[in-house]
Amino acid sequence: MIDLAEVQPRTGDLTQPVFREARPSAQTEALAGEIRELKRQLNAVILAHNYQVPEIQDVADFVGDSLGLSQQAASTDADVIVFCGVHFMAETAKILNPGKLVLLPDLDAGCSLEASCPAPKLAELQATNPNFYTIAYINCSAAVKALSDVIVTSGNALKIVNAAPADKDLLFVPDENLGAWVMEQTGRPMTLWRGNCYAHVEFQREQILRARAAYPDAQIIVHPESLREVRELADVVCSTEKMITWCKTSPARRFVIVTESGIIHRMRKECPGKEFLCAPVFDVMRMPTDNCRCSECRYMKMNTLEKLRDCMARRAPHLDLPADIIARARLPIERMLEISARP
Repeated sequence: MIDLAEVQPRTGDLTQPVFREARPSAQTEALAGEIRELKRQLNAVILAHNYQVPEIQDVADFVGDSLGLSQQAASTDADVIVFCGVHFMAETAKILNPGKLVLLPDLDAGCSLEASCPAPKLAELQATNPNFYTIAYINCSAAVKALSDVIVTSGNALKIVNAAPADKDLLFVPDENLGAWVMEQTGRPMTLWRGNCYAHVEFQREQILRARAAYPDAQIIVHPESLREVRELADVVCSTEKMITWCKTSPARRFVIVTESGIIHRMRKECPGKEFLCAPVFDVMRMPTDNCRCSECRYMKMNTLEKLRDCMARRAPHLDLPADIIARARLPIERMLEISARP
């Protein structure tokens, strides 16, 4: 876990922090041991998103992005799925495994993108054009998935949009920044829902320029949920999973990572000997938002090791969805997985 007391700015540089991750405490190791024993008792699998806190990543069976987690959820033979992420991710696991118990450490762990696109409002827009083919970013509710033709993640959006019917009017929900990037890359016109990830739109052009000036040898890796002014300054724009792959294979030794800072933990584990820096985040007054100055999703960080242990011990909170929503939402998710698996 990152000890904020040990976060220090680089000498002569106010834009980047240096992290020294503290060793797990005896309490953390004891909790991890309890979780592993509960996992054995429950025949459970623990899935964790790349943005989870380090101690949760370290105890998980699989750490990845939305596509990878969806694939793991679809293929697991465990009796219990413990999803360390946000609400829509656990919903996806339940849709793909309706007969399994799906646990979420904190049921209130939501998503600004999910909240931006209520299903009734989407249905109203769809009614204005019967020719809409609705492409929904996975960061949406089960009810929105049930209204959609196909689901995408940031890792497969280009492939799936390219595969969309040519005679349809494409409607992309709910992330307008990801949708705009997909249009830029594919040339497919789309109607974009006006929604965004609050953690990614905090990144601004001036922070990236500062990072570029401070670290001219670093590659700047940007998530496509970011603003266009930020994407235009990137060396590469890609999903979190592709960020990991890029950093593993790139000859560069230093990277500025423009996404939620939780991914830094995994990058350091899988890319030893390389340096990873968070792009700083500023508030509307262009002042650093906190001592760490990194972008953190408050929803992802609602999950803790204690909550993970407790939800497994109590088998609650768990996800339940109406059967009709599960049946309708499963179709566009399966369509996504099928298209993603094509050569």
